[in-house]
Amino acid sequence: MVQAPFPLLYVNPSTGNDSASGSQGTPLKTITKAIQQATAGSSIRLMPGTYSAATGEVFPLVVPSNVTIVGDENQKGKGIQITGSGRYLSASFGGQNITFKLESLSILKGVTITNNESRGTGIWIESTNPTVVNCTFVNCQREGIFTTGTAKPIVTDCVFFQNAAAGISIVREAKGEYRNNVCQNTGYGIAIGDNAAPLLVGNRVFENRSGIVLSRAARPVLRNNIIERNTETGLVILETCVPDLGSPQEPGGNAMRDNGEVDLQNATNPQITIVSVGNQLNPTRLQGAIELLANEVPPISTNPPIVTSPITPPVTPPPIITNPPKVDPPFNPVDPEIIAEPPVDPVIGQPTIAPSDIQGHWAEAFIQSLVNKQFVTGFPDGTFKPETVLTRAQFAAVLAKTFNLPAKRQSVTFADVPSSFWGAAAIAKANSMGFIAGFPDGTFRPGQNLTRVQAIVALVNGLGLSGGALNVLSIYSDRTGIPSYAIDSVSTATQRGIVVNYPNLKQLNPNRDMTRAEFAGVMYQALVAINRSPAIASSYIVKPDIGLTQFTDLDLHWAKDFILSMAMQDYVRGYADGTFKPDVPITRSQFATIAARAINPPARRTAQSFSDVPSTHWAKDSIDQIVSGGFLVGDASGKFYPDQKMTRLQLVQALVAGLSLSGGDTAILTKLTDRAIIPADAQLTVATAIQNRIVVNYPNVSQFTPNREATRAEVVAMINQILSRSGRALAVNSSYILV
Repeated sequence: MVQAPFPLLYVNPSTGNDSASGSQGTPLKTITKAIQQATAGSSIRLMPGTYSAATGEVFPLVVPSNVTIVGDENQKGKGIQITGSGRYLSASFGGQNITFKLESLSILKGVTITNNESRGTGIWIESTNPTVVNCTFVNCQREGIFTTGTAKPIVTDCVFFQNAAAGISIVREAKGEYRNNVCQNTGYGIAIGDNAAPLLVGNRVFENRSGIVLSRAARPVLRNNIIERNTETGLVILETCVPDLGSPQEPGGNAMRDNGEVDLQNATNPQITIVSVGNQLNPTRLQGAIELLANEVPPISTNPPIVTSPITPPVTPPPIITNPPKVDPPFNPVDPEIIAEPPVDPVIGQPTIAPSDIQGHWAEAFIQSLVNKQFVTGFPDGTFKPETVLTRAQFAAVLAKTFNLPAKRQSVTFADVPSSFWGAAAIAKANSMGFIAGFPDGTFRPGQNLTRVQAIVALVNGLGLSGGALNVLSIYSDRTGIPSYAIDSVSTATQRGIVVNYPNLKQLNPNRDMTRAEFAGVMYQALVAINRSPAIASSYIVKPDIGLTQFTDLDLHWAKDFILSMAMQDYVRGYADGTFKPDVPITRSQFATIAARAINPPARRTAQSFSDVPSTHWAKDSIDQIVSGGFLVGDASGKFYPDQKMTRLQLVQALVAGLSLSGGDTAILTKLTDRAIIPADAQLTVATAIQNRIVVNYPNVSQFTPNREATRAEVVAMINQILSRSGRALAVNSSYILV
């Protein structure tokens, strides 16, 4: 039997049987058995019920790398209760009682975890980088999650309720991200010690003994957290800890209020002055050396609502597009710099064929390419001034010059942009297209310098790109400085190859003013990402961290970039031995699985039952989705032939049919030297696929070879071409794309 690229296993503790196949119709009984059968890329779906030693579970449950366990995310695991404990010998802490241990790149979603054992921990994460989402941790006898070693997990949208010692403990050299979690009614909501330096964003920590406690030399970054109504103290800082509570470029945005004794206690020894920027704090409820900067005491409700059960933390609205809450004086319309602005924007003024000051510059290729397109030009003296910083008005002018996208909203009339201002029309256009917006006071501040992160967020939002994985941010050594509102956009831009960093590839410098050279780099890469410009070779383009999705058999393979683009989005996966097997012919069932996962088509017709696809077939769900989506059909006898190989012609026919593409012109088939062997009734379909830039021909771009069996690489390449058009995958620059 052909190995399934990413098998799906079902588990039901009430009706399952560990001797069953693990399909939806014949589920396994235990998570333990499912983990034993899982291979890299497997997903395990849990049905409602209680999973415990009494139902056959053997604890601790160790989730292997690249394996996903999913329960009920919408209810944060309600009805999927996992209760139990087992002994685990930690390299850094000795013997422990734990329910789960998560290996790197494993994912746990939508379960409730309880560890009733003395000093029991729900999840142990040690020197790995798993993801935990929408889970509930209740009545663990020590903490819900313990993170140690060099771990870098992502823990989001979880609830920690009535755990004895802490909701979350983070120690040793651990980092990672903890976002939008609720910690309620524990000893400590979050405990951070040793040299740990996690990023805490948007968490709500309340009604604990103490909210967040820092010890040893911890260096966490806190942004937009709510720490309130804890019995003793909101935030406790001990020993030599120095938390990041905001900076002038990125205010903290944390609210600490109504805690029993004090809201913020600096008990460092020796005493270290803690700087707080842009947090909601009452100066009368602080203890120790604390320096307050910027808007520290906004109105605070004296009667906050009482919450007596686990809740989902509120979603903090993001700041206005591209504008972090910078502490700047209001724009002065008579600022001499603005008065001196020439009537024609120097960024897009009279064309300059070759600026005199870019020869040998690191960004020369980017700048010259944009100059050639007349999207940007230089100054009247023939220079480009690549190291000069860019203003918001200049940025808007280039956006308006480069893009003609449909308006997403009605443009705003800004108080400081009169109709006579040289950039008024460009600002209005860039604003209506969704690239850039104004400040809450109704101003645009056209003369204010643009920061690097503002430019990145603007391009991602304006172009409607999405799909970034947070793990790619690990490439940046200064990632903790990325404003919380920009995390998703920077992830997307990184994954799309838009970010350009000079001179250090690993330093994003998100809050530094952007130079004209840096702007040229990211602007050009944005055009590459949407297939409007060819790729330029530069050692300063940040490549996504493909180490997470590397395969052992792709070195120098023609489809490597296509495969990694899809793998980084988790649209395709490899085999347990670490290979992808790109040149193996694809079967109809394997195609169905990849297409269902990547394209996720809606149903257009009723699913069909096939005599050769029983309920126990590993690809049954994917086949049903692809058939109902219009990509494939069975034959008149009611068979699907799941193990039959697909030809390249059948692959293209399936994609064109499923996507409902039309309008092809057969004249384009003159690009093919083997047009004559394409059946007459299929020529219009092939022409349609070519005109939609779907067809990828290897090794000869002018030969379609319709009757050859399609390989896994060819399927992935063509589907990636489809997804890249909507920003759901990286646009790949390949000489094998037929255009």
